[in-house]
Amino acid sequence: MPSSAFPDGGPPLTEDEAEDLLRCICFKTGPPGAVGVELEWFVHDLRSPYLPVPRDRLDTAFAALRALRLESSLTVEPGGQLELSSPPAPSLARCVATVSADLSAVRSELARLGLALTGSGTDPWLPSRDRLLREPRYDAMETYLDRFGRAGRTMMRDSASVQVCVDSGYEEPGPLGYRHRWRLAHLLGPVLVASFANSPVLHGRATGLRSTRQSLWTGIDPLRGAAPPPVREPRGAWARHALDTPVMCVRADEGPWAVPEGLTFREWLRSGSPRPPTRADLDYHLTTLFPPVRPRGSHLELRMLDAQPGDDGWVVPLAVTAALFDDPRAAEAAYRLLLPLAETAGPLPPPRDAHWRAAIRDGPTAPALHRAAVGCFALALESLARSGAPAAVYDAVAAFRERYVLRRRCPADEHPTGAGSATGAGSAPGARPGAGPAVGPGTAVGPGAAVGPGTAPGAAAPSPGPAPARGSAPARGPAPRSGGTAPVPGPVPAPVSDSGPAPESGKDPRP
Repeated sequence: MPSSAFPDGGPPLTEDEAEDLLRCICFKTGPPGAVGVELEWFVHDLRSPYLPVPRDRLDTAFAALRALRLESSLTVEPGGQLELSSPPAPSLARCVATVSADLSAVRSELARLGLALTGSGTDPWLPSRDRLLREPRYDAMETYLDRFGRAGRTMMRDSASVQVCVDSGYEEPGPLGYRHRWRLAHLLGPVLVASFANSPVLHGRATGLRSTRQSLWTGIDPLRGAAPPPVREPRGAWARHALDTPVMCVRADEGPWAVPEGLTFREWLRSGSPRPPTRADLDYHLTTLFPPVRPRGSHLELRMLDAQPGDDGWVVPLAVTAALFDDPRAAEAAYRLLLPLAETAGPLPPPRDAHWRAAIRDGPTAPALHRAAVGCFALALESLARSGAPAAVYDAVAAFRERYVLRRRCPADEHPTGAGSATGAGSAPGARPGAGPAVGPGTAVGPGAAVGPGTAPGAAAPSPGPAPARGSAPARGPAPRSGGTAPVPGPVPAPVSDSGPAPESGKDPRP
């Protein structure tokens, strides 16, 4: 490869400069209040979701979508997934309105072309997709991740998520301070995974997991996909974590990018080989780190959520997360509620600790996560009522709580393939696809029938269950709708693999 620096990379960087930069740029503090969301979707043929959409047809569709006047940015993921990223919004209501309008325009244009969006953490119908994007970044990423097995390329091609972005918070301590919010995000993470798990199928087979998508993140480079150890000061912990994570690639101005083996960014700074790293290289390195919570300067990116079913299933995780972060009363109460989870998480960092593994495998049937979810949803509803959130948003959260949370269920249990309750005992992430029951045209109902808080078109409606006692609902806000069925526990599949070393974590002192 060329020995010269990547174009516009700037002067070489020293180790001290890199650490100082990381401490300064990754947690920029200020008054919280803005919220954003990134939504990834699979694109399927409207009438034949089991058949791959040809590349030329996808290219035509994406070109048509880029011509739309949208407030959100629209990008394409390596496997042809569509991503819609909202601009920072000053309120939850504004964020929901903006993204809903953009999604309506996108869906209308896709329908004109005979295509539809499907919300699922993993593609429920197709075998492994071909990689649509042939770019140096993704060539290098796939080469690097293949060293750890097939989970990385499956994540790139066959998974989709909801990512919620909240402000980093104040410099000062307290429920809206950045230290508190960083810790809250990690404590809340497994509760969100369990509550919104929506990927029980991969490559047409039941996996035995509620969130197969999140399990893929445990199968990649164990440092790259992990959180740094929990300490009182996250700036220093994140800086050390970033510098001590291996470099995925060394960019070049021509030709393929080099993919070194075992070269951390710190070692690259010290050796200066194959060329001295620059500030641009450090910035790029940060985009190749995939922890469940990623600091992005002025905001935190919560990356652990499966893509959600239905046209507006994404609204619920967005609303719950925003309510628990941006209302001081809710943030403080949620922190106190969730702090005991840290005492039983074990020594591994998220997403490999005991509660994350339980969330991936068992979803909300895990007792500790179910108790936490019930409490967090109650706090979120109280916060939404206090803040005057739109009635439709409150109703969606209340309906989800009653349909799923109170009944120890999650969207995976009503997956459109019908495979959510077929837990496929003995199947674990990293196992050969095909370990569980096959899902095909005889069981799937099509992308338009995704199940959400409302009854899915084309899918059998769940039989009504007993509504929770009136006193269990929050005192304010519209009354929740009832629906859903009692959970039927299935066999417990094999635990998620903890392959590879990971940084140790201990009990975190309260920030």
